[in-house]
Amino acid sequence: MAPQTIDVHVATFTELGAHTFHDLLRLRIDVFVVEQRCPYPELDGRDVEPGTRHLWLTPRGALPHDDALPYDGAPPRDGDVLAYLRLLADPGGVTRIGRVVVAPAARGGGLAGRLMTEALRLVGDRPCVLEAQAHLAGFYAGHGFTATGPQYVEDGIPHLPMRREH
Repeated sequence: MAPQTIDVHVATFTELGAHTFHDLLRLRIDVFVVEQRCPYPELDGRDVEPGTRHLWLTPRGALPHDDALPYDGAPPRDGDVLAYLRLLADPGGVTRIGRVVVAPAARGGGLAGRLMTEALRLVGDRPCVLEAQAHLAGFYAGHGFTATGPQYVEDGIPHLPMRREH
């Protein structure tokens, strides 16, 4: 992917427009359910919790749907959402990072690192946990996470619980 200027977006569920939320879910489902062949209920109820923040990257100048207007019938625009994750407020002041995803066409350009940097900036000094796909444990270790338990398999994919203390 060619270098480009990236816009960072952060919103709670109530701040998201319907079409933006659709675009975020579309990327998650395209990768987690279709590409990774994990037929699981993607909508787990946590997206709408008041403490959840959605974080995503778009190319500078991408024209988002105007959620104040009726849907114009235009098809989804591939490439508008380059990467996404969500920050969940877990008990005890712990933040949980989840649903980390980079669009297939945007991989290899450092966007996952940018996404994590932005997420950890928002997390600040609070402890932070995640369930890493095992082959990505080194990536998360580079962001200060350490394994906190044994590897396990979820939806046919090896995972590793990890935590970051600041």
